[in-house]
Amino acid sequence: MSDAAQPTAAEVRAAAEAVKTALDRHLAAVERRSGEDDPAVYEAFNELAAAAEAYDELLYDRYDEVTPFEIPGADDSLPPYIGPEEPNALSVLIRRDYTVAEPQRLLAQAERVEAADYDESGEASGTVHGALGILFGEFEADEIASRHKDFGLEEGDSTLWVTAADETAVPGEWLEAPFEQVDPQRVVCRFDVSAVFDDDVDDIDDEDDEDDEDDGDVEDVAEIDEAAVDGDLKRLDADRPAGR
Repeated sequence: MSDAAQPTAAEVRAAAEAVKTALDRHLAAVERRSGEDDPAVYEAFNELAAAAEAYDELLYDRYDEVTPFEIPGADDSLPPYIGPEEPNALSVLIRRDYTVAEPQRLLAQAERVEAADYDESGEASGTVHGALGILFGEFEADEIASRHKDFGLEEGDSTLWVTAADETAVPGEWLEAPFEQVDPQRVVCRFDVSAVFDDDVDDIDDEDDEDDEDDGDVEDVAEIDEAAVDGDLKRLDADRPAGR
């Protein structure tokens, strides 16, 4: 970045002050929150995330430095809830992704179902497309999820959203485009499952294992030193930064 385009020191300072203000507002919202899904906390969180991101960018552009913490951006969280306090109706939206890991197993299962229903195997069960139609027509989605390996499927990401509504939809009203009018601000809660989360846990475990190995080296040296001085062996625990 050229010197002419760089932010001024005053702009960086102002961004830092904005972070301090947003931090105070977030703490105040947390202290007086009315429940786990208090919209004021979500709003304060998003404001803090935006202020921290802006400060980090200006700090880097001006001084080629970064902040030592990471705050997820506003896009990573749900917007503030604006739905009814006492919903009269709700919708549950589910998405589950699968990979066809074993096509032959999938085809075999479809052939069994087709043979049982029609006393013989037909053409439908001979293709992956047709086999999927047979199996998902025969079994509930939850049973497919619990037995996905039996059907030659491998689980991917999944998510479940519970959205609030003022009243129950008219039968057949949204069937042509069932996921078109989902309002994130009416999501009461959501539950996500992803291998990404497993990777994060594995990374933390790996770091802990490395720390444990380092601790062992320190302990050995410490025990030798203490033994040489007064024979009192002590265990040294290395400090670790607190994880989020």
